[in-house]
Amino acid sequence: QVQLVESGGGLVQAGGSLRLSCAASGRTFSSYDMGWFRQAPGKEREFVAAISWSGGSTYYLDSVKVRFTISRDNAKNTVYLQMNSLKPEDTAVYYCAAKPVAAKGYDYWGQGTQVTVSS
Repeated sequence: QVQLVESGGGLVQAGGSLRLSCAASGRTFSSYDMGWFRQAPGKEREFVAAISWSGGSTYYLDSVKVRFTISRDNAKNTVYLQMNSLKPEDTAVYYCAAKPVAAKGYDYWGQGTQVTVSS
């Protein structure tokens, strides 16, 4: 079982930056691939970024690929999402999620953190 707690959301002007953190409980954090997802009002939840258990592979939604960076620190049981050049369309609740390496889907989710980008 993994418990995930996101932090770092807030209100920022367009062009600004935020860094989201997701702290995981448990001693097996390095056994999980980690992802960030977001859900804007009235829209479906969408994938934003993912990182493999070792940090060696990363994946991004095309629209954030140049602006966002996912990283992890297995010693601190934490995954990060650095978000630069934020746009109003990035406004959403951001969720982190954990997927056991051998699994097909994400089994564990955090409660979400709100990111609001003003124009």
